[in-house]
Amino acid sequence: MRYDIAIVGGGLVGLATSRELLLRFPGLKLANVEKEATWHKHQSGHNSGVIHSGIYYKPGSLKAKLCVEGRKLLWRYCDEKGIAYRGVGKLIVATEAEEIPRLMDLFERGKANGVENIELVDGAQISEREPHCRGIKAIFSPVTGIVDYREVARAYADDVRAMGGDLFLSHEITGFRRSGGATILESPAGELEAKAAITCAGLYSDKLARMTGGRSDPKIVPFRGDYLILKPEKRYLVKGNIYPVPDPEFPFLGVHFTPRMDGEVWLGPNAVLAFAREGYRFFDVNPGELLESVTYPGFMKLAMKYWQTGAGEMYRDLSRTAYVKALRRYIPELQPEDCLPGPSGIRAQAMTSDGSLVDDFVFDGAEGIVHVRNAPSPGATSSLAIGRYVADEATKRFDLGTPANV
Repeated sequence: MRYDIAIVGGGLVGLATSRELLLRFPGLKLANVEKEATWHKHQSGHNSGVIHSGIYYKPGSLKAKLCVEGRKLLWRYCDEKGIAYRGVGKLIVATEAEEIPRLMDLFERGKANGVENIELVDGAQISEREPHCRGIKAIFSPVTGIVDYREVARAYADDVRAMGGDLFLSHEITGFRRSGGATILESPAGELEAKAAITCAGLYSDKLARMTGGRSDPKIVPFRGDYLILKPEKRYLVKGNIYPVPDPEFPFLGVHFTPRMDGEVWLGPNAVLAFAREGYRFFDVNPGELLESVTYPGFMKLAMKYWQTGAGEMYRDLSRTAYVKALRRYIPELQPEDCLPGPSGIRAQAMTSDGSLVDDFVFDGAEGIVHVRNAPSPGATSSLAIGRYVADEATKRFDLGTPANV
């Protein structure tokens, strides 16, 4: 099977990239290849469903630029496709005075990133928006929303199919080789030949990059996040997104409150090392992948630096009372019996051998291939903008012809 270009990965980023390339090059012979039997199997279907505003990210970074751009593109796309979404807004809440300087820095960052209509609110105004939330100061972002990203991913796939792209499920890529100016994608389901390829492999992005001789860093180390769900009779406690002020002493965001399109309210997630790249449950263990994670120098340095925080996260993972105690900082009346066990997600956390977490999207490549090396949150929000960015890179690197639309 011969193609002009093959995209590996049937999540939001891979499908958005496939869609964008076909929009630009209508006659392109394109294949999208996914190892699972369905789309959005992993990060794209195991996320909180938030349409992020772009407040958190360093001004000038790809995350800042592509999140703000991607959010606007996603709103427009959902409107065009009739996909339901809701602008529920977000409060980023300081509960202690020591958090206010960080909150103010975040507010300035949001303005620098071009996030529209954000405002500072005091404790009384917090209570007006979220009557059960306690805080002394907060940022309110009215442009934060929610959507079911599984529905978005299926719409992307429908677009690719309608524009003539070939979609391959249950087609795991196990190797690449260059031959006669083409890239051969090897798979137990059969080989595909393409003039060029793009990988958007999420949890396996580092492995696919290494198959083509790419750098070992950044390496993906999987972190599991477990959610609780509010019982239906307690959903009145939360109206919109309630988030913490990021703690610079902790490499992850912290627990928060997220309403869902189906009416559920998710609480969390925590962040603990996953024992497998697809280890959604505590007892899901892949010995080889676990050994690879814990012996990686970067993870060992991270674990030594944050061992107390990590121990606390693991304790909360095993104790609902401890988990709810962290949540009660924002909703004091919340009780352990108000919550049910919820789903889990795996974050493909890119890190380097010195123990640093990679804080931006990362793209690189080699002859005949482009790799999306790191696209965690806000990757879902940014997916259409990432698709444009990667299509720009592909247009520069590969001979795809003259684009019809830019």
